Amino acid sequence: MNRTPAPGAPPAATPTRRRWLNGAGRSRPASHSSLALAPSLTPTFDFKPNPRYPDPAVLILDPSFARYRIYSSSVEQLGSSMRWAEGPAYFPADTAGQPGYLLCSDIPNNRLMKFDEATNQFRVHKQDVNYANGNARDRQGRLITCEHSVTRRIVRTEKDGSMTVLADRFEGKRLNAPNDIVVKSDDTIWFTDPLFGINGEWEGARATPEQATTNVYRLGTDGKLVAVITDLVNPNGLAFSPDESKLYVVEWKGTPHRSIWSFDIAADGSASNKTKLIDADGPGALDGFRVDRDGNLWCGWGTSGAFQSEASDVGGGLKAHLPTARSEDFDGVKVFNAAGKPIGFIRLPERCANLEFGGPKRNRLYMASSHSLYALYVEAHGAV
Repeated sequence: MNRTPAPGAPPAATPTRRRWLNGAGRSRPASHSSLALAPSLTPTFDFKPNPRYPDPAVLILDPSFARYRIYSSSVEQLGSSMRWAEGPAYFPADTAGQPGYLLCSDIPNNRLMKFDEATNQFRVHKQDVNYANGNARDRQGRLITCEHSVTRRIVRTEKDGSMTVLADRFEGKRLNAPNDIVVKSDDTIWFTDPLFGINGEWEGARATPEQATTNVYRLGTDGKLVAVITDLVNPNGLAFSPDESKLYVVEWKGTPHRSIWSFDIAADGSASNKTKLIDADGPGALDGFRVDRDGNLWCGWGTSGAFQSEASDVGGGLKAHLPTARSEDFDGVKVFNAAGKPIGFIRLPERCANLEFGGPKRNRLYMASSHSLYALYVEAHGAV
């Protein structure tokens, strides 16, 4: 089942070009006993923080965003060596002396990564996690994880390290590929269940779906699983408004564009009043996101990957169907206010899939972005 690397596993290498060229940009497996089982690491990438303030990577699209930008805060790269970073979840320091830390998924490498705030080390936290995707911390400080391939279930890691399966079937049939997850203040667990983890071999194992639709589920404290939303095609990221009266959900295969839908949530957990809040508009693409205390949506952003219908000359006698948009123009975090208006943008050198507010004041924005984990201090605080 799940195996934890041996204590004292080395942190991922500091991402500099010199270390990469010298061969030190590749981390070693956690222990000799896991050598044959640990996936190889991709190289780290050179990243240089901007030396000037304010950081030009932080763009004010609307004057209302200026209050959230810290003049003397820059985008930082905290670690690299992942293949597809996802599912960041923050755990604050506790009274027992455990420092704050962030966990995130490295899906193709089938592992969880950990950034330790006290030591600034970024290392493998746990190997063989059934291609974990979304993660969340519940009100009791336990890790809740979407295993989005092979086992295809929702699991909870107990304080003693044991695992509890919370859900793996709906109406007698296996879940598709649990993707992203949030825990509401009433301890109910909400998650999306698209097909990504069973569509191919890159992020798990190909399989035939058993569910007729791709749903958003609510898992009650009594263990009852309810399909709250059933009419979205491959729902992805999700989050509640600060007062939890609304649930926002990304529709990854929306027509014509990827979108965020807003639903009113009743006291019994039912959803109504489906309203399109944000349209990614053409080549833009939404993924995971978080909501701050003012109701703004901080969204992982990039391109949809669409390519041109006509092939273009690319040299060497070759013609290729080029992308419809340049990734470097889209990669980062796009911020929308509660009305769906874009107000800010954080440029990153890699596509951001998901993010999380953390730090002792909940004002450090952690951004899980392709190969790397980035962070930026902002004058906003996570709502939940």
